Amino acid sequence: MRIGELARRTGVSERSLRYYEQQGLLAARRTEGGHREYPEAAVDRVVHIQELFAAGLHSRTIYKILPCMRDSDGSPNEIATPLLVEELTAERQRIDRTIDDLLRSREVLDEVIATASGQPSAPAA
Repeated sequence: MRIGELARRTGVSERSLRYYEQQGLLAARRTEGGHREYPEAAVDRVVHIQELFAAGLHSRTIYKILPCMRDSDGSPNEIATPLLVEELTAERQRIDRTIDDLLRSREVLDEVIATASGQPSAPAA
């Protein structure tokens, strides 16, 4: 499929898809006319890339992770190295800290909203 169709099917801009290709996250073959042609599996690959970016991972980390994932279902392959596992564990801890910070921020906002609206503060969930 061409880049426009991949963009439409994944909801990702053509510019982002070109960036993914530049970073080695996505591969396309070129037609004789120079157009990018992506395999059907590229749809799943782009979805996984988007999920990993949404988790706050950098493209260089995603580059290391993608070979360890199957595009069809996102399940892991068995080729992760101990160093990659260590890096991913650190990323997970960073994400956990971010979640904790966001939960604390939400509690503060809930208190401010309750105070500003004259309602009693609800207990933290």
